[in-house]
Amino acid sequence: MRRRTTTRTNWIVGSAAAAVLVAGGITAAVAATDGSGSDSGGAPASSSADAGFARDMAVHHQQAVEMSYIVRDRTDDVEIRRLAYDIAQTQANQRGMLLGWLDLWELPKVPEGAPMEWMGMGDAPAGEDGALMPGMATNSELARLRGLSGKKAEVLYLQLMTRHHRGGVHMAQGCVERCGVEVERRLARGMVESQESEISLMATLLKARGAKA
Repeated sequence: MRRRTTTRTNWIVGSAAAAVLVAGGITAAVAATDGSGSDSGGAPASSSADAGFARDMAVHHQQAVEMSYIVRDRTDDVEIRRLAYDIAQTQANQRGMLLGWLDLWELPKVPEGAPMEWMGMGDAPAGEDGALMPGMATNSELARLRGLSGKKAEVLYLQLMTRHHRGGVHMAQGCVERCGVEVERRLARGMVESQESEISLMATLLKARGAKA
């Protein structure tokens, strides 16, 4: 079982590395246009789904990066460390792309309204204890993760990241449906596919540790 799980982890890591290379090409493709990449021409409006997704997903990704580096310092398990490193590197790269697009479009990086407003969720109850958007961990959960080590840290990380990915998938699907910039929709589709695959992998890793999401 461990060999099969390791093989699957390696496949996902390899796929994510390829996705990073594709992501670089997507950034270049946007930069090579008239400065927008928008299907309708011209830069997206600050209130658009394109800008809202870029801002919110950048914040969402930053927490995934933070959680991944926390667990890498709390366990010696090769599979967990490899998965955490892959998630951190992939999402840090994508975050840079999203913020780069906002710079390219000359739009502010700070949301002008409530999180997820571009998805019609601006009137949703405000997140508590630092959890600004669906799926995000609270400050208390992050503090608990920092205080654990070994198997307990692995299990909590996998549980928190599974929930985090589900929130990310929901947001990325919102961009696929609403964003007007084709390359941004393409990136969002890739996020959905890769994070759904990682959710499945994390379920397997949790089961191997006698836990579940």
